[in-house]
Amino acid sequence: MPTNLEASRTAVITGANTGLGYACAHALLASTDGAPWHVVLACRSEERGRAAKARLEKTAGTDGQVEVMTLDLASLQSVRAFAADLTGRLRTGALPPLHGLVCNAGVQSGATSSVTADGFEATFGINHLGHFLLVELLLPALEPPARVVVVASIVHDPAKNAGLPAPAWNDPAALARGELGRAAADDKPLAVARRRYSTSKLANVYFTYALARRLPDGVTANAFDPGLMPGTGLVREAPAPLRFANAHVLPHVIPLARRLHMPNIHTVQESGDSLARLLIDPALAHTTGKYFEGRQEIRSSEESYDQARGEELWTESETLTASGSGPFPVDGGTRPGRA
Repeated sequence: MPTNLEASRTAVITGANTGLGYACAHALLASTDGAPWHVVLACRSEERGRAAKARLEKTAGTDGQVEVMTLDLASLQSVRAFAADLTGRLRTGALPPLHGLVCNAGVQSGATSSVTADGFEATFGINHLGHFLLVELLLPALEPPARVVVVASIVHDPAKNAGLPAPAWNDPAALARGELGRAAADDKPLAVARRRYSTSKLANVYFTYALARRLPDGVTANAFDPGLMPGTGLVREAPAPLRFANAHVLPHVIPLARRLHMPNIHTVQESGDSLARLLIDPALAHTTGKYFEGRQEIRSSEESYDQARGEELWTESETLTASGSGPFPVDGGTRPGRA
C-alpha cells in the first residue's frame, strides 16, 4: 500500500493476471507520467492473481503498488460483491481515488455452448453483461479526472476482420439466451462460437458509446482494439491446431506478418502499452466516445454507430442485470471454464 494515498491513484483492470491485462498493469506500474498507480488486478482466480502480482512486483520497478481482488464476471453476485468491497475501501480512504477502469477480461467459447452462473450465454454474459454491471456499480466511485476503457476487437467490423464470422446482432435478451441473428442461421457450431464472440465485441463498442453519452464532465470512455496478439490465452478453447499455432508459431513471425500487410498484429507488450496510454496520456484527457486501433483513433464499424441499438442494449442490459437470475440457459449448455 502506498505510504501517501493522496499522492496515488487507483486503476482496476479485469482479467489482469495474464495477457493484455497483465501487460497493461505492467505499463501503468512502470509509468512515470503523473502520480503512481495503485493497480487492482481483478481476477477470477485468486491464486493466478497472486502469481501475477508477484511477477509485477519484481519487474515493474516503480513507486506503483499492486494488489489482487477476486472478480468472476460470469457471476453477477461476484460483480456486486467486488464493487461493494472496492467502493467501501475507496470511501474509507483505504484505497487511493479511483481514476481508471479497464474492462479487459473476455472469453471466446468453443463449439460447445456454455452459460454463466446466472444462466446467460457465456460469451455475451461475460464479455458484455458482467462488465456492464461492473461499470454501472463503479461509476459513482470514479473521481474526475477518470477514464474507462473497454477492450473491443477488430472482429466486430466485417470490413476489416479478414473474413472471420461477422456479428449477427439480435435483440439483447435473445443474445443473452444464446440466440444470434439471422446471419448465423446456417452456421456450424464452431462458426456460431466465433460469431458470438464478434457479436459480443460489437456489444462492447455499443456499450462504450452509450456510456460516453452518459458520463459527467471529467470522466471519459473509449473502446480499444488490441489487434491480433499471438501467444495469449483467448483461443484456449479453439481446435488444437489453432491453439498450437497461436502459442508456438505466430509469436515468432510478427515482424514478417507486418511486412506482409498485417499492420494490426502486435506483441502483448506493445498492445498493453497502447492500452495503458488511454489511461495516462495527457493528450487524451478530453477524448471520449472514440475507438482506438492500437495508438490510432479510427472509425469503428458502420454498424456500431447505430445509436438506437446502443440505447436498446443499455436499457435491456439494465433489466437483465437487475435480478441476477437470468433464466436463459443455452440448450445443452455447461458452465464456462476459463483461466
